[in-house]
Parts: sequence; structure tokens; C-alpha cells
Amino acid sequence: MKKPRVVFPFVEAGYGHIMPMRSIAETFQRKYGDKVEVVLSDFFTETRDKHLEHYEQTLSRQVRIYNRVPAIGYFVSLFGELLGSRFSSFIALRLIAPIAYKRAAAHMRDLAPDVVFSTHWATNYYAENLKNKPMTVMYCPDARFCKMFQYRSDLYMISTPKGYAKAIRKKGYNENNLKLVNFPIRNEAFASVSDKRAARKELGLPEDVFTVLLTEGGYGIGKMERICKKLIKERMPLTVIPVCGKNEKLYRLFSSLESTKEVTFKPYGFTDEILKLHAAADIFCGKSGNILAEATFFGVPTIVTNCTHLIERQIADHYINTVGCAVKQLSPPKTVKKIKEFAVDPSMLASYQKAALDYHERFGSEQAADELFKAISRLYPGLS
Repeated sequence: MKKPRVVFPFVEAGYGHIMPMRSIAETFQRKYGDKVEVVLSDFFTETRDKHLEHYEQTLSRQVRIYNRVPAIGYFVSLFGELLGSRFSSFIALRLIAPIAYKRAAAHMRDLAPDVVFSTHWATNYYAENLKNKPMTVMYCPDARFCKMFQYRSDLYMISTPKGYAKAIRKKGYNENNLKLVNFPIRNEAFASVSDKRAARKELGLPEDVFTVLLTEGGYGIGKMERICKKLIKERMPLTVIPVCGKNEKLYRLFSSLESTKEVTFKPYGFTDEILKLHAAADIFCGKSGNILAEATFFGVPTIVTNCTHLIERQIADHYINTVGCAVKQLSPPKTVKKIKEFAVDPSMLASYQKAALDYHERFGSEQAADELFKAISRLYPGLS
């Protein structure tokens, strides 16, 4: 029997799509790679087709635009909800970039998948519209299914109880095609150092100083600059660690700033140390998104400083109201004030820390990988 070909197409439209895809793909390959053929595809870049590369750049550019001007993000996400999945997908993929759509559909066909697992709606759409349609499986990395993720698929997965409960009531979803799974945090997190003092020692940070980690997603666009400029002028012991991601301009700016002698200011650009930085932190501050999961995994409370569209607001709501490990403060001066309050009295963070740690068992990609294999096994009974 020929092994089913399972394709995992990666899309960069914010790292919230890449992180769960990589985690699930790695776990699936480790557990079931002997039973199926696993293909990891850098979908928009591996053929070096200029139209595909440009379209992926358009997707990531939209994320950066939303970060700079959240009103645009809210408008686009609300407009998509009103249009519905079919029309939203048609406009975003076929109408706006028709040549890229044809090239993408051809590339998906050339990959010859029997199964396509997506964490982005675009690759699911391409697979669903092939003449010889493969089995399609879609993991939604958001708190709820937006309309783009409600486009048809053979199997859907989501990690938030509220998102699952809302979707299961809708027409077209049932217990067979919709699964609630743990959030597929990076697999490296489970092997990463989790003791704060040990993490700080490895990073060369003061071991007994209140530590603040800040990010604004992979593109480093948001309120972090204003918050950091205020924090580094404080006359109290603080360690302030901004992670700028791909924003080299912001990293260069931070590298040129001087802090007071009481503040240890250590900016990072794009870094592989992010998990260790989470483990070292007392509090995490940043834009809403899937990076909140990593802070929560290490028991670190969060101050959500920005929500650039409806999807991010729903993610923030999940960690604030369902998990209970986060607060929202959109004003940079008030965020600095809140950080200082926590630094003076860290016991104020205890309830948030407990809530984060209580949610710890809801992380990991094993469930998603197992559900994927179960679905494939139903289609190919000889596998199990």
C-alpha cells in the first residue's frame, strides 16, 4: 500500500500561524512518519515564483499595517465577518491576486497531497478547490473561528473551549468534524529551563530583580517603544527586555538608549532565546496574539498592551477571562504604572501566576497530531 502523502504548507502571516504548524508537524512526523509520507512545504517561497512570494509578503504586510493602525485591522476583520467565508476567501485569494491564485493552485496540485493540514485559510482554500480534492484538515490558531477559517474543510481543530462551544452550535460543525485540542506550543518549551533564577543566570541577567519581557509580535510594531522609553528612566531596580523581532530599526534605536543605573536594559532582535526569556520574566507585556500562550505556559502573567483587530481582541479575552492570567492596559503610561506596582509588590501577581500554571496541561501538540492521524486512518483503514 502506497503511503498517504500528508502536506504541511507553512505560511508567514504573523508567527501565530507558523508556531502551531511547526509544533504539530514535528510531533506528527515523530509519531506517525513511518506510516505516512510527511511533506513540510514553505508553500509561497519554495518555488521562487515571484507572484507567490509577493502574495505572502502582502499577507505579512497586512499584519504590520494592522499593528500600526488597529482601526484598519478592526475594519477588515469586521468586514470579513459580514461578507462570510466564501466571499471573503474569493476576494482575498482570487479577486485581489488572480495570477498568484493560479500559481498557488498549480503548486498545491504539484505537491500531489492526499492530505493537506493548514493553519492558514489560504492553503486550505487552494486544497479544497483542486479538481482531485485531497482530505483537508484545518487548525485555527485563534480563540474563535473567523469567517476565513469557516471555509469548508473535512476536519477542524481549535484550542479554546469558548471557541469550540460557539462553533459546535453552528450548521456544518459536529463532534466528528470539529475537535477541541490542546494549544500546540513549540515543542522546545517542554525541554526549556523553567526556573526563573536559572534562566536569568543563563541569560546573564540579575537574578533577584523584577524582570519585564516585552514584545509586539514578530514585527515589533506597537507600543513597546513608548513603554520602554519610560521604564528605562525609572529609579527602581528593574530588568527590561524588549524583543524587536524583525524590526531592525527599533532594535538599533533601543541599542542606542541609556537607562538609569537602577535599570538593566537588554534589547533583543530576532532571537532563538525567546522561551528562555519567558521563563526568566516576572511579567510579560505585549500585543495580543499567540505569544501569550508561551508566557502562560511558563506561569508568567501578561499585560495586554494592544489588540490590532477583532481576532486579537478575542485572544486577549481568552487569557483575561477564561484563563485568568492576564489584564488589559492599552495606555503606555498606565502600563508603566501597573508594572511599577507589581515590581513594588510582586505578591499582587500571585493569582495571575496560579491561573497560568493551572492552565499548563492545556498545552502541547500531541492531541492535534493524534486527531489528524485518526482522521487519516478512517480514510486509509490499512494504516492502523
